[in-house]
Amino acid sequence: MRYRTIGTDPATRREVSVLSLGAMLFGTATDEATSYAILDRYVEAGGTFIDTSDNYAFWQNGGQGGESEELLGRWRRSRGVGSEVVIATKLGARPLAPGTSYVDNPEGLSAKVIREAAERSRERLGVEKLDLLYAHIEDRTVPLRETVEGFAELVAEGTVGLLGASNHRAWRVERARAIAAEAGLPGYEVLQYHRSYLPRRLDLPGELDPDGDLGFVGPDLASYLRAEPQLTLVAYSPLLKGAYARPERLGAEYELPSTPARLEALRAVAAETGATVNQVVLAWLLGGDVPTIPLVGFSSVAQLDESLAAVDLTLSAEQRARLDAAG
Repeated sequence: MRYRTIGTDPATRREVSVLSLGAMLFGTATDEATSYAILDRYVEAGGTFIDTSDNYAFWQNGGQGGESEELLGRWRRSRGVGSEVVIATKLGARPLAPGTSYVDNPEGLSAKVIREAAERSRERLGVEKLDLLYAHIEDRTVPLRETVEGFAELVAEGTVGLLGASNHRAWRVERARAIAAEAGLPGYEVLQYHRSYLPRRLDLPGELDPDGDLGFVGPDLASYLRAEPQLTLVAYSPLLKGAYARPERLGAEYELPSTPARLEALRAVAAETGATVNQVVLAWLLGGDVPTIPLVGFSSVAQLDESLAAVDLTLSAEQRARLDAAG
């Protein structure tokens, strides 16, 4: 396993593994025994960066979520896991009532919600401090300063370490960070967005924004990350839910002229390296011009082992250039 540091403040920054484990479906679609086996294998391989949210996975049973955090809490206690494993969680997108969702009834990002939701997450996870806490989705009904100050209060109290944002417009991230910097408060340092080798259409309206998908690393966010190298990008769904191995699963958002050529280049590099296409995608992300921590979810130990092997896969400059130029 390889590691990198996230965050800049010596008081809160952490060293984490370059491959993050997504626990979204642990405790719901992925049963407890399988979840424990995946978690155990990940830690055995040197993994130290686990990701969850307070709303995972509400859509599985029509509830409000929390099952993933609860399972991680049970696993931590049963294995004696302490601060050596960094657990990131999120708030803001938990449905306020069963049968609703983050689209029509999210908890939001008011100071009151931030405090209360963070406390519930700490209880479910069984931790005194949340290592990394994200604002899960935007909340434009609350003044941005209130959100910034609400998160900062928890950092000052020592119940939260690093702060991050997910599924926000780049200008909203920058505005929040500017408010924090001007006030001398901690701001977002980790950004969690969808990024993968295949580009996708950005003109399709998203469920949270008519201007398009808030969660994908498009040109604006990529440019922002290059200009702010102290920020960390965590890329969720980098393997497109298995669609690289089975391209027929690709949705309309990947119907671009470049897609066939990029898939062909990906298969060619995989054949040259003796790796799987999934491993090449992860290696491409890990060694890219915007350093990225892939966040991958698994339903079996075998799937995890495939991704773990990608950590040691190094693409040549020529292979990377060919992948980048395809399409």
